[in-house]
Amino acid sequence: MSERDNIYQAPHGKVADFAFDAAVARVFPDMIRRSVPGYAETVAMSGVIAGQYAQANSNLYDLGCSLGAVTLAMRHGVRATNCQIIGIDNSASMLERAEHYLALDDAHVPVRFVCADICNYPLENASVTALNFVLQFIPLEHRLELLKDIAAATLPGGALILSEKLAFDVNEQPVQDALHLDFKRANGYSDLEIAQKRSAIDNVLIPETEDVHIQRLKDAGFSQVIRWYQCFNFASFLAIK
Repeated sequence: MSERDNIYQAPHGKVADFAFDAAVARVFPDMIRRSVPGYAETVAMSGVIAGQYAQANSNLYDLGCSLGAVTLAMRHGVRATNCQIIGIDNSASMLERAEHYLALDDAHVPVRFVCADICNYPLENASVTALNFVLQFIPLEHRLELLKDIAAATLPGGALILSEKLAFDVNEQPVQDALHLDFKRANGYSDLEIAQKRSAIDNVLIPETEDVHIQRLKDAGFSQVIRWYQCFNFASFLAIK
C-alpha cells in the first residue's frame, strides 16, 4: 500500500512548507522509516508500554496517529479488559489509509479513528496516550496546554508516551546533525532530497531540548518522567501520572 518516497527527488524551486497531505500519506511508511532513526523500535515498544500501563475499562489514545502504526502496536499489546483505542489525526488522507491497515489487522481490541484537531478533542478516562513525533509540529505556545489536557484525562498510574526530535547544546548539535544526515544518506536519500525536505520542514517542526520536555511534562501534571529510548537526535519519554 505504501510507495517509495520520492517527493523531494526533483528540484522544486521554492519548497512549500511540509504538510501531511495525500502525497505524504501515500509514501509515509517509507518516508518515516528512512528519516527517523529508531522509528520501528519506538512503534513496537509503544505496544509493550501499552501492555504494561493499560487499565481495564479505559481509553487508550494515539494522538496524531497518521497511518495508525502505533495504534495497531498498542492494540496488540493491550492485556487489560474492556479497553478501546482512539486514533486521532487532522489529516483525512492519513486516516483513509489507516482504515485500510485496520481492516487487515486481526487483533480484537476495539479501535476507531477520528478526524479532528488533537488540541481541541475532549480526552477522558485515559490509561495510555501516545504522542509520537507530533508535539514538535504543535505551536510552542500550545504545547503545555495540550499536555495538561492529556494529564488531566489520565487515570492515576496511567502513562503518556512522548517521542520527539531533540535539540541540543552548541557542542552536541553538530554531531547529532551529522549523524542524522548520514542516516538518511545510508537509507538512499540524495543530498538534494535532504536539503529540500529540510527547507520544507524547518518552519513546521520546532524541536526542543530534553530538559524542556521533561520540565513541561512535570508542569503538566505527570509525577515521573523517564527517557526510555534515544537514537541519535530522536528520543522517547515515558510520563507517568
